[in-house]
Amino acid sequence: MTHFNTCTPSQLSQSAFVAVFADIYEHSPWVAEATFQQFKHQSIDGEIDDVATLQHCMADILLASSHERQLALINAHPDLAGRAAVNGELTAASTSEQAGAGIDQCSAEEFASFTRLNDAYKAKFNFPFIKAVRGANRFLILADFKRRIQNDADTEFKQALLEINKIAAFRLNDL
Repeated sequence: MTHFNTCTPSQLSQSAFVAVFADIYEHSPWVAEATFQQFKHQSIDGEIDDVATLQHCMADILLASSHERQLALINAHPDLAGRAAVNGELTAASTSEQAGAGIDQCSAEEFASFTRLNDAYKAKFNFPFIKAVRGANRFLILADFKRRIQNDADTEFKQALLEINKIAAFRLNDL
């Protein structure tokens, strides 16, 4: 059992819990709200202090939510190396994740590739390319981008949710 370093979730009020976990899922505090309610109703507060248990609960809540809610969460994510990154408008977690993958060090040509791929991907799928970039670098990300843009919409929607849950797991482990 791995506990959080920065908080004890079972000791938090609902508002404090949501404040701590609101951006585990990008701009989607509803996941934290639903997670708190689920643990509250199940009376298994101690288990919420385990990182893996909380991560699985949050992932299950996302996967059980409506298609519309899932799509809204996907669309809450910024483009990799996109305008929000250039303008400094990313969440702290997204900024750190993209910088950790070296996206902030893109050459002009690499940045242009990201821009072209972001535009083509959104034109094809109507949502941004999502990738858990921790442990990757910009070269691997671009290669994955080029491979995944060949997929069909259903495959990419499912992949986006999988990647979002990976991102959430990384963020939870950082707490």
